[in-house]
Amino acid sequence: MALSLLSYDVTDLCLGKPPLRCLSASSSSVSDAIAALKSSEDPFLSVWDCNHDHDDVAECECLGKISMTDVICHLSKDEVHTLSALNSPVSVLLPPTRSLVLHVQPSCSLVEAIDLIIQGAHNLIVPIQTKTNTKKRQQNDNVSHTTTTHSNGQRFCWITQEDIVRFLLGCIAAFSPLPSMSISDLGIINSSHAILAVDHNSSASAVVAAISRALADQTSVAVVDNEGDDSMMYLIGEISPMTLTCCDETAAAAVATLSAGYLMEYLDGVNPPESLVQEVRDRLESKGQMGLLSLLDSLSLSSSPTSGYSSDEESPARSFGRSTRMARKAEAVVCNPKSSLMAVMIQAITHRTNYTWVIDKDGCFVGMVTFVDILKVFRKFL
Repeated sequence: MALSLLSYDVTDLCLGKPPLRCLSASSSSVSDAIAALKSSEDPFLSVWDCNHDHDDVAECECLGKISMTDVICHLSKDEVHTLSALNSPVSVLLPPTRSLVLHVQPSCSLVEAIDLIIQGAHNLIVPIQTKTNTKKRQQNDNVSHTTTTHSNGQRFCWITQEDIVRFLLGCIAAFSPLPSMSISDLGIINSSHAILAVDHNSSASAVVAAISRALADQTSVAVVDNEGDDSMMYLIGEISPMTLTCCDETAAAAVATLSAGYLMEYLDGVNPPESLVQEVRDRLESKGQMGLLSLLDSLSLSSSPTSGYSSDEESPARSFGRSTRMARKAEAVVCNPKSSLMAVMIQAITHRTNYTWVIDKDGCFVGMVTFVDILKVFRKFL
């Protein structure tokens, strides 16, 4: 059966996947991206070099992907000029390298796709083969500054690391005895020097830099405490870029002002504690960051009024920094060095992460296992 896997191509992973919602790099702003992200079920949107408002018939190319985390990091770095940051072109949110998103042909094999992911690609763009009426598509595309239809009526979907790992999990019996081997025996635990970790008392600026790097690496930021011993680090939680994708742009105020420990508490759950919201306001005022303060106030005032809610109920106006998508808890997803490969795969897929933290029996931080590490093992087997 392992040999039969060599006959699969990327179209086998595209079955049932929806067409990508796309933003134009030439005509969309950061504000347009925020509106589109809030109306999308997918936490990521693709950004393209085409602009079909002007009957562009040139071949379309995806330049990269963006999420609300990109927006939050962008606004938190430009807190004084928030209005101009919102009006900036959407291209400012794109990573500096375009190799994270690659176009592939439908004939691209599963093995070739795995190789591209191992080499650093986040998403593989695949053209969708369909005969759906083009005019109907274009009528449905006029929503939230996005389109799903490109030149010649072409649509695309993308394949993620999770898609490939999930596919391999469905064929796991073909890879025996790999599934039952421990991640320690397989040697796929990344040591702590390769991990993004910040002390729970780290400053906001250090946290922003770590979040941006984690987003580029498709991992997360470990929040640790050494308890006075520099040789030991205890994992107390994480700040996940995927958790930030479930927030709205007001979370930039918290990211710009709070320490790692307080930011983790702010992001944990549906609504942040009111005491932390007030702390964010006070720090913005004391630092003169009026742009972010105005943003926080404008969105909180546009929320539903608090009348009709008791003091014990959660008012919509208290939902600072949280979108309608449910966020994952800040509690880290962990395993131990003796966990089997299959157990780690299931754990990561269940929690919709591309990684799993590794700790020892005493809770001491060991490292992490990523989907790329896992794919390297399967690629070697194939």
